[in-house]
Amino acid sequence: MRLRNLYTFLTVARLGSFHAAAAQLHASQPAISARISALEDELNVQLFARDKRGTQLTPRGVQLLPYAEKLIAISHEMKAQLLDDAPERGTLRIGIVDTLTHLWLSQLLTRWHEEHPLIAFELISDTTASLITQLKAADLDLVLMVADEHPLPSFVTEPLCSYPQRWVASPAMTEVEHIKGLRDITEHAILSFPRNTRPWRYLKELFEPLGELAPVIHTCSSVASLLSLVKQGVGIALLPEPLVMQEVYQKKLILVENLPKAPALNFCCAWRLDDDRILPRLLTDTARRMIATH
Repeated sequence: MRLRNLYTFLTVARLGSFHAAAAQLHASQPAISARISALEDELNVQLFARDKRGTQLTPRGVQLLPYAEKLIAISHEMKAQLLDDAPERGTLRIGIVDTLTHLWLSQLLTRWHEEHPLIAFELISDTTASLITQLKAADLDLVLMVADEHPLPSFVTEPLCSYPQRWVASPAMTEVEHIKGLRDITEHAILSFPRNTRPWRYLKELFEPLGELAPVIHTCSSVASLLSLVKQGVGIALLPEPLVMQEVYQKKLILVENLPKAPALNFCCAWRLDDDRILPRLLTDTARRMIATH
C-alpha cells in the first residue's frame, strides 16, 4: 500500500473535495482520482461518494480514516527516528527561486544546518523553468520554486507558501497618484521577473488588449536589483507582497492601488519521484513549518 495514496485519501477527506485536494497537492484532478481508485481497488471498497452536497466519506471511508492517520503518523515518526539514529552525511544540491532566496534562505540554511549538521548544502538560485530542468537531469536534489501550472508526474511536489502580489513605485514618481487603471501606465516602464516566468506571463496577458499602447516590460532575475530599480524610479513593479512591505512602511516605496489585482504566487518544494531518500521530505517539512510560523 502506497503511503502517497493514503496521504491523498486523508487530504480529500479533510477538504471534502477532489478539486481542492488537487490544488493543495499540486496535482491534476485525474491524478488525485487515480490515486483514490488505486487505493479503493487495493482495499476492494468504495471510500468516497459524490452527490450534490459534495464529496462524502462512505462508511468504509470513515472506518479507514483513523488507520490512515496512524500509518502516516508512524511513517513520519519512523523517518525522524532514523534521522536521529543515523545522521545523514554528504552533499545535497538545492535550487531556489530568487524570491525565496531573498526572503528565507539565511533562516532556512541555519535551521537545516542545525537539524542536519553533517550535510553540506550546495545552493543555486535560478528561475523555476531552469530549476525544473536541472531537477529532471538529476543536477539538483530538491528545488523550492513557483508551483507549476501543470502536474509534474516525475516529481513529488509539496506546497510551501503563497504570497499576494502588489504594484509598487518610487515615491518620487508623484504621477502614480493619478493612476486609475491600466491605460494610465502606458508611458511608464514595468519591472518584472525574467521572460516566461509566471509574473512575466501574467503581465504580457494583462497588457495584450492594449496593443501598441502596452508598456515596455524590463526584466531582471535578481530581486535585490528589481527593488533597487523600482526605488530609483525606473518603473512600476509587480512583486510578491513580503518583498515590498518593509520598503513601503519605510516610505521607500509606495503602493499603486488602482491597478488590477494579480493572482497570488504559490510556491512549492519538489524532488524526483525516484529519489527514495528521507532528506528531501524532512527539509521540506522544516521549511514549511518555519515559514508558517513567521
